[in-house]
Amino acid sequence: MQLESQKRKQMCFYSNKFGTIRDLCVWRGNIFAFGLFVSPMPTFRRIIRNQSTEQFSGLPYIYALLNCLLCMWYGTPLISSDNVLVTTVNSIGAVFQLIYTILFIVYAEKVKKLRMLGLLLAVFVLFAIVVAGSLQMIDHTMRWIFVGSLSGASLVSMFASPLFIINLVIRTKSVEFMPFYLSLSTFLMSSCFFLYGLFNYDPFIYVPNGMGTILGIVQLVLYFYYSNRSREDSREPLIVSYG
Repeated sequence: MQLESQKRKQMCFYSNKFGTIRDLCVWRGNIFAFGLFVSPMPTFRRIIRNQSTEQFSGLPYIYALLNCLLCMWYGTPLISSDNVLVTTVNSIGAVFQLIYTILFIVYAEKVKKLRMLGLLLAVFVLFAIVVAGSLQMIDHTMRWIFVGSLSGASLVSMFASPLFIINLVIRTKSVEFMPFYLSLSTFLMSSCFFLYGLFNYDPFIYVPNGMGTILGIVQLVLYFYYSNRSREDSREPLIVSYG
């Protein structure tokens, strides 16, 4: 009896310890996610100042809005347990992405404006279908798998979107189009949520965020490699004398 009591105390101790680490990870993940949400602000300051969207694309904000909505729904108690902070951070993210999308529509050319309006409507229709469809599922496990698969897929697609930028950096040997703080925020946020998902035994959180962590590391390695190379190149003399 005494041995069993000691085992229970040890299990309770480790459970509380893991719970504390899990909560710390999700809180830090929320802070880094906020950094990601505010990172497009310089771009929109430029758009507002120039009264034009120029060559910028509005698609990243549409994808991010859909991702935030799906992850927000996944975090609710109706779908998964102990993920309330996932709902709160993605609710804030959805507001940011909606504001960015509306601003983009306001300053876009007519063709872009109509296309973005259509995509925005499609996002809300798709989200409404997912919510209504999942609520029709009586089996809670099936509902969890259905919404979790969709939110996981949207996260993977969001983390995979910088692959084009990575290719551009390698081709041009320049980090001009890959902002450092955006790459750093992506890495820190995804690594925190990866650990949170592991401690919460939630594959729909730790699998996509694990991929995001790997891609974040790749971006940071490329940034330091090519920024160091560009600094070395700038030290070379601009005029070479052959006299």
